[in-house]
Amino acid sequence: MVNTASGIFDVTMQPGPAELDGAISRFELSKTFHGDLQGTGAGVMLSGGDLQAGAAGYVAIETVDGSLGGRQGSFALQQFGSLHGGSQTLHYEVVPGSGSGQLDGLTGILHLNIDEDGAHRYELEYEL
Repeated sequence: MVNTASGIFDVTMQPGPAELDGAISRFELSKTFHGDLQGTGAGVMLSGGDLQAGAAGYVAIETVDGSLGGRQGSFALQQFGSLHGGSQTLHYEVVPGSGSGQLDGLTGILHLNIDEDGAHRYELEYEL
């Protein structure tokens, strides 16, 4: 049975040391989730390309520790995003096998919308 969790999250990104002789930017992520998923997240994002020119991409992985559907535990999320020719692509999912505690066996896809005011709204379709 597919469940849906929705809410918002706050995110802080801190630049880290560049990778591969400066060709890849690195950022440390810190998140606080509110709504049906309550908890905190921490992760790493790597990006490349020319964001100013509208052609760039990133990958990220993060761990989340908290409560989902009344169950406590942790899991990891992976992201893949790209921007090209005015079009954006984003793929965001639960890392298979990453669930622990009462979230053991968690699978799912996260959909993200960023409002004009910068609010990050998520909808997580998941199975346990």
